[in-house]
Amino acid sequence: MNVTELARKLKIPTESLRTLIPELGFDVGRKAIKVDDRVAHQIIQKIKSQPTLLESIRRGRIAAVTDKEEAIAVTEASETLSLPPKIAVRDFAEQLRMPVTSIIKELMNNGILASLNEQIDYDTASIIAEDLGFHTQLKKEAATLEETTVESVVGKQDEKNLVDRAPVVVVMGHVDHGKTKLLDAIRKTNVVEGEAGGITQHIGAYQVVHKGAEITFIDTPGHEAFTTMRSRGARVADIAILVVAADEGIKPQTEEAITIIQNSELPFVVAINKIDKEGANIERIKQQLAEKNLLPEDWGGKIITVPISAKKSQGIDGLLDTILLVRDMEREHIRANPHRPAVGTIIESHIDKGEGAVSTVLIQSGTLRTGNLISVGGIGGKIKTMKDFRGREIASAGPSTPVKILGLKSAPTVGDILQVQGDSKILKKTLKDHDNQKRKYEAGLTTRSSDEEDGVQKFPIILKTDTLGSQEAIIQEIERLALPDFKIAIIKKGLGNVSESDIESAQATGAIIYGFHVIVSPAVQESAIERNVSIRPFAIIYELIQDVQNEGEKILSPEIVKTEIGRIKILSIFRTEKKSMIIGGTVTKGSAKLDVKVRVMRNKVEISQGKITGLQSGKQDVKEVAAVAECGIKFEGPTVIEAGDMLELYTEEKRFRKLNRK
Repeated sequence: MNVTELARKLKIPTESLRTLIPELGFDVGRKAIKVDDRVAHQIIQKIKSQPTLLESIRRGRIAAVTDKEEAIAVTEASETLSLPPKIAVRDFAEQLRMPVTSIIKELMNNGILASLNEQIDYDTASIIAEDLGFHTQLKKEAATLEETTVESVVGKQDEKNLVDRAPVVVVMGHVDHGKTKLLDAIRKTNVVEGEAGGITQHIGAYQVVHKGAEITFIDTPGHEAFTTMRSRGARVADIAILVVAADEGIKPQTEEAITIIQNSELPFVVAINKIDKEGANIERIKQQLAEKNLLPEDWGGKIITVPISAKKSQGIDGLLDTILLVRDMEREHIRANPHRPAVGTIIESHIDKGEGAVSTVLIQSGTLRTGNLISVGGIGGKIKTMKDFRGREIASAGPSTPVKILGLKSAPTVGDILQVQGDSKILKKTLKDHDNQKRKYEAGLTTRSSDEEDGVQKFPIILKTDTLGSQEAIIQEIERLALPDFKIAIIKKGLGNVSESDIESAQATGAIIYGFHVIVSPAVQESAIERNVSIRPFAIIYELIQDVQNEGEKILSPEIVKTEIGRIKILSIFRTEKKSMIIGGTVTKGSAKLDVKVRVMRNKVEISQGKITGLQSGKQDVKEVAAVAECGIKFEGPTVIEAGDMLELYTEEKRFRKLNRK
């Protein structure tokens, strides 16, 4: 294993690791390029067994090694990164040469919720980078792409024009704990009678009426692949419902949802679902919540819990009553000005074969009307048609209303901010300013040099999806399959069906085309066959990811595993020939065997390698000599062995590696 690869695994600077290894008692020179895999494993175990040492190394402070009396000064200079005032999480991970999922996790550990396409400021990036063993400096000359938020657009609202709006609710929890069934139960029992059965399309959100009050629900996906979309849901929501199954309790995704909710500072209600099932234990769920510092209200805490059965529609009205109660408590934060130009967040986006670019926007302030000129990031357009969650065309949509819109020239990114522009001149100027800012930002980003890519195997793929949300979720899962010396490279991505240009790109790069909920026309399929290009369409994300993993493992270089089987102390040299030596020694550990590989060690430093081709014991040819017996050896290799040297005998095994998702 390369020393640089070992340093990446430990997330510490390479030079600091070179300094530390000899101090830990390992016979590895400070200028060594490679470390035996067995020794590398021992180094990892020894360093990771001392968390304070590892943290001190990463922060560049003096660290004490617990099994040595003297202190080791880990003060080697770390790599210095030049970072702009703002940087996207994906680009930040690229500069650190780490998987983007690891960076997202580090951010969450520091109380910051950000998806791979969101931007973080220099101070945040600097703290994370220094925690991982890097030094940073502000790249002042780099232009930044300023992030647009609802708050930055709306500014301080005029209190006189604020009115109550419907609370926006997001439902979160572990997969299979009943989130979808709960949303279905709410929709069926609370959408105006006669209209629920007429809902023919899914736009990512809908509204219900309970006791005369409207409530908006964001229908976020529940699977772990959609962590990013769930976090976006939390960002635009006012209240969260945390669903926990009464028969299973708190699971890993439940804990993840709790973290997202708490980081978003959302008030939330715990819906204890499946109370009708055998094995349901409501008190056990409350105990688990208490262990997470979420003390239930009836135990003297502040967390409201509501027992329900989404399957049997039990407790649904009580849950909605609780939502309205929380709304009343948070009323001052659930208000908006319906009279200003609309501002909202894109919660779904895709390309439709018949309708073109289709997006769902949740209006957060103002009123959106048919005919309005709008901008979403660098995309402009005019509202041609608006439809509510029932599929009915509407002329206007006020705060907290989810609405499907047509009229944008291309599909925006989920999480982008929609703004109404006054006239065509203002719209053109807004789009031009955004385009210029983006070009300056991209020009100012640092890129990795080609030598940093040396030694890294790549599996090229092209990804086409129906929506940006799906695309982001798939990319996030693919990022998790990377190894230090292997990378799945998405050379091209886009929305919509597989095209002829995708075929040409795949042919030129040797990439496989993966499609998610997209169509492959007969003409495109025929072209792919003629050009020997593989197209893999999927309808389930995890089947797609599994196929990517399987194909990646086919080209992944196997791992060479070295296993030590014995050691021989050299006592005498009998004969030296051109490419071999006859020597004698004592087996001090394990056993000596024919046709095994040998490392020649002198003063604990490897000086040569070779092979044992002859073995004698008591002047008889043998295949194996056990410890602690003397033997005669025919060594083939460089003739550098001297009395006192140590031979380390080992075998090599080729193992096929796996791209295990973490």
